[in-house]
Amino acid sequence: MALKATIFKANVDISDLDRHYYGSHTLTLARHPSENDERMMLRLFAWCLYASERLEFTRGLSSGEEPEIWQHHDHGSPELWIELGLPDEKRLKKAVSQASNVVLFTYQSRAAAVWKQQNLGKLAQLKNLTIWHATDEQLSQLAALAQRNMSLQVTLQEGVIWLSDGSNNIEIELELWQKAV
Repeated sequence: MALKATIFKANVDISDLDRHYYGSHTLTLARHPSENDERMMLRLFAWCLYASERLEFTRGLSSGEEPEIWQHHDHGSPELWIELGLPDEKRLKKAVSQASNVVLFTYQSRAAAVWKQQNLGKLAQLKNLTIWHATDEQLSQLAALAQRNMSLQVTLQEGVIWLSDGSNNIEIELELWQKAV
């Protein structure tokens, strides 16, 4: 029998002082049976960093053709494509050819360090690609906030992100490995 996704609900209040974006969102996340809390919370975190009314989660792990999160232009083509993990160069080239902006969130520090060494030079030619890295410690902090029903306050200012669930407060500053130009 196939395992079903676990559903998480998140009420998120976002204050992005850098982009002047302020909003309250009710999000539903389906955690795939092969996904852990760290990865799911990184997805939620990535969504919060690029929050907008049109940003949406995709089928993610259930679909090899879609990113984790995306936003479309009014005419239908992808405007923002957000990936998680350590994808191969071919997948990222496909993404940058389809979307105006592509953002990758890497994690698992040891494997990511090897991936960075092998790929970053080749990926520098992809001008609309931004790459962020979340450390193992940061993922642990995010995972500690995971609950089936979450209420989070998120504040972003000058590259620093503060998250609070009312009981726990964390501060995260991701490592920027590549910035889109």
